[in-house]
Amino acid sequence: MPDPTDFLPLNGTDYVEFYVGNAKQAAHFYRSAFGMEMLAYRGPETGTRDRSSYLLGQNKIRFVLTTPMQPDGPIAEHVRKHGDGVRDIALWVDDAEAAYRETTKRGAKGVRVPEVLQDEGGQIKISAIAAYGDTIHSFVERRNYTGLFLPGFVKLDQPDRVSRPVGLKYIDHMVSNVGWGQMDTWVAFYRDVMGFRLYQHFDDKDISTEYSALMSKVMANGNDRVKFPINEPAEGRRKSQIEEYLDFYKGPGVQHIAMATDNIVETVSKLRNQGIEFLRVPHTYYQDLIKRTGKIDEPIEALEELGILVDRDEEGYMLQIFTKPVEDRPTLFFEIIQRKGSRSFGKGNFKALFESIEREQALRGNL
Repeated sequence: MPDPTDFLPLNGTDYVEFYVGNAKQAAHFYRSAFGMEMLAYRGPETGTRDRSSYLLGQNKIRFVLTTPMQPDGPIAEHVRKHGDGVRDIALWVDDAEAAYRETTKRGAKGVRVPEVLQDEGGQIKISAIAAYGDTIHSFVERRNYTGLFLPGFVKLDQPDRVSRPVGLKYIDHMVSNVGWGQMDTWVAFYRDVMGFRLYQHFDDKDISTEYSALMSKVMANGNDRVKFPINEPAEGRRKSQIEEYLDFYKGPGVQHIAMATDNIVETVSKLRNQGIEFLRVPHTYYQDLIKRTGKIDEPIEALEELGILVDRDEEGYMLQIFTKPVEDRPTLFFEIIQRKGSRSFGKGNFKALFESIEREQALRGNL
């Protein structure tokens, strides 16, 4: 039963669109390394003159990689400023017009008034509002559409000989980094404008190392299908990973995307074999792991060999691992997560994880 008090009911994440410098080559990376399948294309050959876009998918995860066809315009400017990064976290709704109306009347800045797109598959309604930095949220209504994805995209006929799926299922959460003192502003935005609630929060006592600290609040929508942790830097002796991100991304943006799997050992093994590099924690992390987490199903040796972290809460446990940044700029990275009852975000792993991030920062000369 839908919640009658939820003015912005969401069915989940519809897709994530990245603006990138070379979508064809980026698509090859996400196919060969992450096992995403090439599903559809939009570009000059299909009647779209200003951009090329590739739709990639794995189970419920959909990524759109978009590149500009000319050196000027908003897509090119986004890439020039930020490097490759997330432009649009699109949300699946039953009514794109109502979503736009309810959010803009509560203070959201509209960036795309409700619009109908159509082809032989029917009609899609889409609208969009601005979020932090240059990130937007599109609202996508699909109830009158039976096509592949969106009008303008065409299915690719040739088989995908590059993609080797790794068992990624859906987007668990997406984390944003915002500037000094800005976290509560964006917490209020998701609460007041989009009807989210505070799901969990962590302060600089929870997330700190010898050198740096950050604060984080997790916002969730009414049915918990969409979760957005929001990070801001906190005072520390050195530059935090959030500050490094903001310096190189040139403003707030999506820091990482967490993708869920039912078998993290198998998924991470495949990803590693396909070239994905992961952060590592020291051997000492695993020495008293069972004492910290209690009995788990997975062999400790396999977790240590791959670098997978474990944390437990009152509802169960979870396993997680983080890639190194997937851009040359130290900005976007990915998390692989498997939940076994736990609905938390790995608070017990923060210190070990952030120390491993700082070791990478130091190698880049940015700590």
